[in-house]
Amino acid sequence: MKRILLYFMVAACCLNPAGCASAPQNTVTQFSTIDALLAGVYEGQTTCSRLLEYGDFGIGTFDSLDGEMILLDGKIYQVRADGKVYRPSADHTLPFACAVAFRKDLSLPVSTDTDFGGMERLVDRAAPNMNLFCALRIEGHFAFMKVRSVPAQRKPYPPLTEVTKNQPVFELERIKGTIVGFRAPQFAKAITVPGYHLHFLSEDFQAGGHVLDFSMMSGTVEVDLCNRFLLVLPGEESSFGSADLTRDRSAELEKAEK
Repeated sequence: MKRILLYFMVAACCLNPAGCASAPQNTVTQFSTIDALLAGVYEGQTTCSRLLEYGDFGIGTFDSLDGEMILLDGKIYQVRADGKVYRPSADHTLPFACAVAFRKDLSLPVSTDTDFGGMERLVDRAAPNMNLFCALRIEGHFAFMKVRSVPAQRKPYPPLTEVTKNQPVFELERIKGTIVGFRAPQFAKAITVPGYHLHFLSEDFQAGGHVLDFSMMSGTVEVDLCNRFLLVLPGEESSFGSADLTRDRSAELEKAEK
């Protein structure tokens, strides 16, 4: 009986990422929904330290929408509206974030000039099951990288489409770095960004942001195929409960992302 009970306790622990040394494999964990972010729910609902319990790789944003978040090799970076890269504290909060324990299933070499659309086609051919989530780690030399960040907002928070009308955009040339992001199924719209959602961090940790466009000269695309998705919603103290999440915000998302 004691052996059975002990086994049950260990199994329960491993189902709870907070109680295990390693995050669950093949599982994308997301805090809040993209439609909530579009509606202006910018209050941080989880901390940087808690996000790390769910993975070592991911993207998101910060409390009050203060910049772009990149989680790479177990470290969290913040690209603020000045285009510079910062290291947030462990208790810094996030209103929206995705994380995964990245383990590559596919490695795709890139040896010729490849733009955003070419990269999408490369991944789609190698990973044709569009109903799975994919985490993407793209390392290489880029002839051109166009990124954006967003400035911190004050209450009452405007919708994301208003924020991005005045977003700072940075055009980087001949730069080496890593693209971090996800390809999500179309059926997941309203919950997350369908298709490709990518952030960039330069090798010298001096520049980055939300990827708008790029031209890659050479490098490698690594793909982690994920068949599990864990969604963690904000609690009662958040404005999430009063947000209008009934309408189709696809057009708003297109404007905000592009």
